Amino acid sequence: MKKSILLLIIVLLIAIGIFSSQKLFHPRKLVRDYEQEGLKDQIVLKFSHVVAENTPKGLAAKKFADLVYNKSNGKIRVEVFPNGMLYSDIEEINALKENKVQIIAPSTSKLGSVSEKWGVLDLPFAFPSYQAVQEGLNGKIGQELLQSLESSDLKGIAYWTNGFKQFTSNKGPIRKPEDIKGQTFRIMQSKVLTAQFKQLGAHPIQQSFDITFQSLDNKKVDGEENTLSNIYSKKFYNLQKHLTISNHGYLGYVVLMDKTFWNKQSDYTKRILIEAMDEVTKWNQQQARKMNEEQLALIKKNSSINIHVLTDSEKKQWIKKLDPLYDKLAPTIGYDLVDEMKKLRKKYENAK
Repeated sequence: MKKSILLLIIVLLIAIGIFSSQKLFHPRKLVRDYEQEGLKDQIVLKFSHVVAENTPKGLAAKKFADLVYNKSNGKIRVEVFPNGMLYSDIEEINALKENKVQIIAPSTSKLGSVSEKWGVLDLPFAFPSYQAVQEGLNGKIGQELLQSLESSDLKGIAYWTNGFKQFTSNKGPIRKPEDIKGQTFRIMQSKVLTAQFKQLGAHPIQQSFDITFQSLDNKKVDGEENTLSNIYSKKFYNLQKHLTISNHGYLGYVVLMDKTFWNKQSDYTKRILIEAMDEVTKWNQQQARKMNEEQLALIKKNSSINIHVLTDSEKKQWIKKLDPLYDKLAPTIGYDLVDEMKKLRKKYENAK
């Protein structure tokens, strides 16, 4: 009898110990599981790009991430990776298709590898002004280009602006088309840009953006073409003796997602992303122009680079030299698109 009572007491003590243990530690476990569940519910999108953070694209990407987080109350988080931290501008489209990243914003020139129609935006002196850029991208030209991505399972979300391209070089000054003859220039991956520099008698080398500084520093190229914000943020002006304000080409971006990935998202997620993107895109259009103007002033202040602004008569010489490319490249780009670009350019040239 005593043994039975003793055994019962032991069993009760063990039971109490187990209960106490669960009471003490189980709630903490529940909290931990709840937090993990919350993390799993959060949608995380990786946004990869190749330029510096203090550029029109870099700032727009950051603003987009902040807006998405706030509009979704933290349910959607965009992680931004600038400066080619994850992928170069040559690699990023494949990374998007393989779902290694979910958002990219390549330059429009890079999309020539997807559809040669995109070469229309690389035609020299295509846009006489920022107003012409917006009309072109928001109109027939821009819509047709976005539609050309569909067959490659890419979803174009928005056009972002950087600005107009300028020439920098260690051989100069560059005032007339013949001044560039024989020089080696780093360019983006674009058949139209290659044709442009060959038309000028120069030697174009297609390279990813992240090695441009090294190529200039090692004297592997004589010069490059870029927007003032990229020239400033990457400090190309420290490696080049001459800068020509030519506005000879346009540099913009397309924010892309994989179409299959996009279609899998809920209506709520799509709505948040589109709302944030529309807001950022309007902001970007104003910010880009302002930044390029401000950073030209900073280049003048912080360097001894020789700066030349093309006169109207000089610009006419460049246009005359490069205009034959429109008809020459029309069979590749598409006659209708090239004609639309010619009409747009003429409209804004006459408006001056």
